[in-house]
Amino acid sequence: MKIDVHKQMEEKMVRTMEYLKQELHSLRTGRANPSLLDRIVVNYYGTDTPLNQLATVSAPESRMLMIQPYDKSAMSAIEKAILTSDLSLNPNNDGKVIRLNLPMLTEENRRDLTKVAKKIGEDQKVAIRNERRAANDILKKMEKDKECTEDELKQYEKIVQEITDKYIKEIDETIDAKTVEIMEV
Repeated sequence: MKIDVHKQMEEKMVRTMEYLKQELHSLRTGRANPSLLDRIVVNYYGTDTPLNQLATVSAPESRMLMIQPYDKSAMSAIEKAILTSDLSLNPNNDGKVIRLNLPMLTEENRRDLTKVAKKIGEDQKVAIRNERRAANDILKKMEKDKECTEDELKQYEKIVQEITDKYIKEIDETIDAKTVEIMEV
């Protein structure tokens, strides 16, 4: 029973880490990365559809993304979705593919992106700490209901803290790596 609390908590923390990595992938760095467009949603025949379900996105060059729609009639909708996104990119449509040239990031843009990455990391640390609190609440209830002793409770809480520390450290390392990647010229 007590092990289930730790296991459930760790599963939720793993999902939090996956979400963090997904969010960081969509942050723009100096290099073209197809995952930059993962958050783009296109109004395709009245339905909001993720771009990656409507087209193949590739990075043929270090500063260019190429979008090849499966349905050529979706090109204008894809262009509009990119223009209205927060990416500040200008699509070039040649009738077959859409090219996105990524401009060089200025030092100020890089600093702003590192702030965004750190904010995402802090939000995920809060999520991890909330999982710790929830697990500890369950353990305290178990002790109150006489399902475990006070000594066992302390031991289980120690395990919860060790798991929490492990994921907080992993978040810090992930954010540090992303910061270095963003600041590369």
